[in-house]
Amino acid sequence: MATEISKAKVLICDDSMMIRKKMKALLSDYGITELYEATNGREAVEKFVEVTPDITFMDIVMPEMTGVEALRMIKTSAPNAKIIMATSIGTEGNLSEAIKYGASDFLQKPVDEEQLRKLLDNYFKEA
Repeated sequence: MATEISKAKVLICDDSMMIRKKMKALLSDYGITELYEATNGREAVEKFVEVTPDITFMDIVMPEMTGVEALRMIKTSAPNAKIIMATSIGTEGNLSEAIKYGASDFLQKPVDEEQLRKLLDNYFKEA
């Protein structure tokens, strides 16, 4: 687990290029330089294994494999993985399932810079 923001590895999993782009910009502004992307749940699992990120932001609704399925797969092999689920209006029903499989936290979409900063501040305080 990285304790220094500048050395943290973050994986952004979302099928929306615009959301990934916005998240990358916000995370860069926060001081994180090692950023990785995945466009669906299957890619997220593969990329997680490849780079072992400190934090993963995972959209719940994605093609090929949902964020909840990817969360479940990642947590099976990496129980301490820090995975923050991103949810938009209408996907709240999936939150209880995500909690059951070990989601670390939740981020409401559209992503708000202040909400993201609070999540990151809490993570780096713990680390």
